[in-house]
Amino acid sequence: MSDALQRQILTAETIEPGSSELIRTRIEVRVDPLTGHSSRIVPQRGLMPAADFDLEAFAAKTRDSCPFCPERIFELTPTLAPAIDPGGRITCGEAVLFPNLHAYSSHSSVSVYSAARHHLPLREITERLLCDNVSAQVSYAKAVIAADPRSRWASINANHMLPSGSSLFHPHLQGVVDAAPTTFQRLLADVPAARFASYLEAERAAGERYLGDTGAVQWLVSFAPIAPAELRAFVTAVASPAELGGELIAELAHGLSLALHAYAELGLESFNLAVYGAPPGTAGYPLNLRLVARSNLKAFYRSDSTFLERLHWEGAVDLSPEDVAEQIGDRFRR
Repeated sequence: MSDALQRQILTAETIEPGSSELIRTRIEVRVDPLTGHSSRIVPQRGLMPAADFDLEAFAAKTRDSCPFCPERIFELTPTLAPAIDPGGRITCGEAVLFPNLHAYSSHSSVSVYSAARHHLPLREITERLLCDNVSAQVSYAKAVIAADPRSRWASINANHMLPSGSSLFHPHLQGVVDAAPTTFQRLLADVPAARFASYLEAERAAGERYLGDTGAVQWLVSFAPIAPAELRAFVTAVASPAELGGELIAELAHGLSLALHAYAELGLESFNLAVYGAPPGTAGYPLNLRLVARSNLKAFYRSDSTFLERLHWEGAVDLSPEDVAEQIGDRFRR
């Protein structure tokens, strides 16, 4: 095992109810090679059951009041300041970007994939939809940095479906551009360039979780996941979303579509996404992407976010990263 991929085995011992048989349970604690946070891989317990909820019926109940649907999007959503975009909104293909009415930062945006697509199952999120939506967010980040040079920390994010933290059913991305980094942006930006290189080298050599590269973007299943079925990607050519050009955006969209379609095959329909950017021009920093699955929507679903994730910053998952890589790896190796 490479020094970059540290793990420790814990054993819990209990007596089986109603007998004297000793039961041993194996817990594997892994250390993230970049930030040093730890994660717990526990035996498979069915904590992430496949989707069996009628999402189309639920979508129909939420469509009539949705502010992102075509009858209301240009009436109920705010507009950008003229310094950011004179037209008030950024459009690219079907994607429409506007300010977040409930801002999380000094520059906070929302971009819908398509006003016409109130319900967008993961298997139907195409490269084109992703490319246009990411392009809108990249244009926004560039415009903000040009208008407000102090705000140089940009990220592209997603809460897809209600279990992921979304307050609206209609699928969308969110952009954040600020003068200060979020906690994880700062942690990742503090990672020495050599550590990124050694991590990727160790994963390629191990061959268990490395999915492959699509050209300039390298994809792998996270060694120490912070949530179920976590995938990571690294774009070594740029440090900020504001530096992404058309070819890189298309390549990133291609990889994301492979990943989201793989989630759909695993029976998963909710996810979080973060594309962590450092200030443009940051030497040695590759643009980081993290994608994680979230619990499926149903009447009495179990949230996958527990005291360990929220208060200890330590993921506890029952989907082995190696099993996830085995199930979805062929998509990236074609």
